[in-house]
Amino acid sequence: MTTQAALSGKVALVAGATRGAGRAIAVQLGAAGATVYVTGRTTRERVSELGRATETIEETAELVDAAGGTGIAVPTDHLEVERVRDLVASIDRDHGRLDILVNDIWGGNRLLDFSTKMWEVDLDRGLRMLDLGVRSHIITSSIALPLLVREPGGLVVEVTDGTARTNKEFRENFYYDLAKNGPIRMAYILGEELKSVGGTAVAVTPGFLRSEEMLDTFGVTEENWRDGITKERHWALSESPVYIGRGVAALAADPGRHRWNGWSLDSGQLAREYGLTDVDGSRPDVWGYILAERAGAEPALDGYR
Repeated sequence: MTTQAALSGKVALVAGATRGAGRAIAVQLGAAGATVYVTGRTTRERVSELGRATETIEETAELVDAAGGTGIAVPTDHLEVERVRDLVASIDRDHGRLDILVNDIWGGNRLLDFSTKMWEVDLDRGLRMLDLGVRSHIITSSIALPLLVREPGGLVVEVTDGTARTNKEFRENFYYDLAKNGPIRMAYILGEELKSVGGTAVAVTPGFLRSEEMLDTFGVTEENWRDGITKERHWALSESPVYIGRGVAALAADPGRHRWNGWSLDSGQLAREYGLTDVDGSRPDVWGYILAERAGAEPALDGYR
């Protein structure tokens, strides 16, 4: 388990921390004592193209503070190079270091149509998914890594959907498949490049995430989320964002984390490795269940929670 002071003195940037996994990761890094820069496009004054005014980066920063860390909200569109340069320059000016970079930028779910072939997808919609899920990560890493590698031991976390193993199967949409496999490959490549400076890069994925947006999609709340199982049986293995947040914080605090360099890890694997549970004390493993199904088994849902 991650202790309160495990990341004391460390500086983190969670790019894409407005809601969901990014917000939870930021809060759990704060709970371990880190100073956490949280970025996104939705603020109390301005709402991004997603149209969700219910979650803001200022609120995320306040949650980091309440957890015991120091949260710093910086409105940033990570596709705007100069905005990212300004962000990293401010981190350098105020702290002179960056220990943890989490790339959780996305926001492309509204563009998804799983029933459409590649040649039937509007090209602008498809390329926008790649901008959000790949290009934004590249821009952020390119600009932030010179600061992160200034000291040995830096950590890059690429947040995506699925692991290298699970994503060998078709992800049902050409552009989504590329957008979610890209960060896995980025983590592997960066892991190779960071070896010489004592750094580590990994890709991580939550399972069936009960994000704010997904709870709304299922018409439930965190309190009655089980009502959604009637709509989708895999929802029985869903997890709160805290689960992946705890896993990433434990990884960041692990002095032996370099053993994972270049890997893609899921929330269930992190939970088993570090002795973690979700907020309800369970240990959901939807990816393990899906792999068992693909292998031809008929696993019991309750065996993976």
